[in-house]
Amino acid sequence: MRLYLFEHCSLCFRVRMTAALKRLHLQETVVLDDDSDTMIGLVGKRVIPILVKDDGRPMLESMDIVAYIDALGDPVLTGPQRGEVAAWADNVAMKTAPLTMPRYPLLGLPEFGTVAALDHYNLRKRKAFGDFIELRANTRRYIDALMPDLEELDRLIESPMAVNGELSLDDIRVLPLLRSAAIVKGLRFPHKVRDYFETMMSCIGYQPLPAV
Repeated sequence: MRLYLFEHCSLCFRVRMTAALKRLHLQETVVLDDDSDTMIGLVGKRVIPILVKDDGRPMLESMDIVAYIDALGDPVLTGPQRGEVAAWADNVAMKTAPLTMPRYPLLGLPEFGTVAALDHYNLRKRKAFGDFIELRANTRRYIDALMPDLEELDRLIESPMAVNGELSLDDIRVLPLLRSAAIVKGLRFPHKVRDYFETMMSCIGYQPLPAV
């Protein structure tokens, strides 16, 4: 199976994380940000992640791909889910974007491997979020707005090995968001959140992205 992805994409990391928990190898192709032709050629629209299964058929929607991968062999995401964790993830995805979107281009990621690809990303995201320099200048304000949510997660985490004590889809929702947030230099995770993030990343064999 082949996964088409952006390295910075938290939805893509849901899929990569699931495959790692399953000890399942996925062939990975990082798509340049301006390479809409590859995505459209596979599924008829610009969207990421895309999983091309062994039979050649493509799949969309990160949680559908996660469910498909977890169903191969013995599932690992068998634990309970909590509505408050899913709600937390939905809320935090909105709050982290002004912090993470202007920082991804600084990381030298492969999806920005050409000047055209980097320019394409900058233009797209500036239209959605505003001027990157201004966003980075307001880092402290965005961190302060995010900290109550991280403190809430600190209270929700039941184990460093699984947010609900047993691996579940809630871990697939939470860890990729923490991976993204961790690129923000000066952002300090609360104790249980830090332990959970470090333990889970080590478990799946991924290093955090650089902090800038």
